[in-house]
Amino acid sequence: MTDINPKKVGVIGCGFVGSATAFSLMQSGLYNEMVLLDADKAKAEGEALDIAHGLPHGGSMKIYAGSYDDLTNCSVVIITAGANQKEGETRRDLASKNLAIYDKILPELSDRNYGGLLLVVSNPVDLLTYSAVKRHGFAPNRVIGSGTVLDTARLRFELSEYLSVDAKSVHAFIVGEHGDSEVAAWSSAVVAGVPLYEFCLLRGRRGDENILSEIASRVKNSAYDIITKKRATYYGIATAVTRICRAIVKDEKSVLPVSTISEKYDVAVGLPSIVGAQGIEMTLPLRLSATEREDFMIGTRELSEMISALGL
Repeated sequence: MTDINPKKVGVIGCGFVGSATAFSLMQSGLYNEMVLLDADKAKAEGEALDIAHGLPHGGSMKIYAGSYDDLTNCSVVIITAGANQKEGETRRDLASKNLAIYDKILPELSDRNYGGLLLVVSNPVDLLTYSAVKRHGFAPNRVIGSGTVLDTARLRFELSEYLSVDAKSVHAFIVGEHGDSEVAAWSSAVVAGVPLYEFCLLRGRRGDENILSEIASRVKNSAYDIITKKRATYYGIATAVTRICRAIVKDEKSVLPVSTISEKYDVAVGLPSIVGAQGIEMTLPLRLSATEREDFMIGTRELSEMISALGL
């Protein structure tokens, strides 16, 4: 196994999400080397050159288009490659297409005894995270799905706007599937240590079920809204991926709702987990209300049924 370079990162897939992620990572200063791969090698070369032209203003690193051989000593390989869901396609259709793509990518890494971390970003992220472990044999702690990190950021943004408070003071999670069955964990949400319901009263805002349901709905549907307006979402997820990478590079042991396989539920879902240099150190117990837990279990059952249908 090749020695890992903790300051080297790889990105597989140079579409909207992959290129935005690479650009965000260049600006972050977390790495001193970044290799880009794409099925279209010219696309990877073009993105690498375009992003590198920002280095005089954004930092110092080596950015280039490479091959799978160049990934062997990366501390993190980020996979954004995959097809986009088309109108009329089901989630199962999308999963089938992207599982086939992952069935080509992951053996390339396994054959080279890649020993770093995998950061799965392609959708459906929970199913692809599950397949990386169960179908391709990567260690569970080394496979990190972007999970509901972006959804959680959207929730914190919406709450910060509603309450006129800094989003960094809002502590609330979206858990479960990154998708339509995601669950807002209202019962454990706090703002600066004050339970959400109490903080709403302090700010003279409604904190009843109806208004929180409206906020959760906006969060859940925000991707559809953005796609309708500009055809794709990529900046938000790029910053979410950078946040996960920061936790890894700096060994922050940050609690992030990444997608990971839970033996308790036997699926990969977004769960608050401690993330550091070695990947996922542990998953924290969920503190949910009875209603939230019921909704969470509905989502896990749907994922379990999809796993069976896809033969994972």
